[in-house]
This record gives sequence, structure tokens and C-alpha cells, in this order.
Amino acid sequence: MADAERTFVMVKPDAFARGLIGEVVSRLEERGLKLVGIKIENMPRERAEEHYGEHEDKPFYDDLVEFITSGPVVPMVWEGQDATRQVRQMIGETDPLEAEPGTIRGDYALDLGRNVVHAADHEDEGANEREISLHFDEDELVDYEQHDAEWLYE
Repeated sequence: MADAERTFVMVKPDAFARGLIGEVVSRLEERGLKLVGIKIENMPRERAEEHYGEHEDKPFYDDLVEFITSGPVVPMVWEGQDATRQVRQMIGETDPLEAEPGTIRGDYALDLGRNVVHAADHEDEGANEREISLHFDEDELVDYEQHDAEWLYE
């Protein structure tokens, strides 16, 4: 696939605790996106601070860092045409009260501070590369032929 793009997605501790990992992965797979990296971890505080670094001066920064380090997370890398925009559309608005039914947040989240999943912002140039390299070494990402790609793209 010539125009494949990689994007970063992370199941947050609330979704992990609620057993929603499979739901998130299934929805992205069913859309036709290709999973090229996944792991389960307790995110180190230093990496959490770097991950949310652009919010460091905001009043909710400490809460973000505390929450994301409060339990296991599932960082992932997905690939597909316009993957970042596709994923952002699928997860819905950051505030679950504004997220449409049928989106991941619209279906599973009730609170802004516990909104199930993080995804790189398609409007922030470089967000994907930064977040992917922050959470994955290049040798942790797998390159393979997606068997149904000919049915997904012209």
C-alpha cells in the first residue's frame, strides 16, 4: 500500500481495568487497519511526563500523568491510508459527552478524565512519529503483507 501511514493509539488504564482492550483492537481491525506494534506495560512516570509534555503548563497535567501511570496501558501502532484521521474519527471527541454514539468514547466512556483511549492528533504534525518513537523501538514494529489489503484499497 503506497500511502500507508502509521499512527499511535493507547488503551488507557480505565479501559484496561474494564476489559475493553479487545473491543478497541477489534474495532480498528474491523475498519481494515493493520496492527504493526502492541504491548502491555505499566508506563514509567518519566515517559508519561514526556508523553503529555505539551500540557505541562496546564492545570490538568498532573492528573493526566497520575492517571496514565495508575495501571497497565496498551500502546499500539496501526497502519493504513490516512490512519491517523481514521482512528481519530473512530474514537470520537475527547470529551465523551460530545462523542457520537458508535465511536469508542461515545460507546464506552462517561468522563473526560477516564476516556478509554488515546490517539495521536492528526492536526499535530509530527505527533505520530514522536509518540511512536517514545513508546516503541523500531525493532518492535512488524512489517508484513496484510492479506486483505486488495479488498480495502483501490
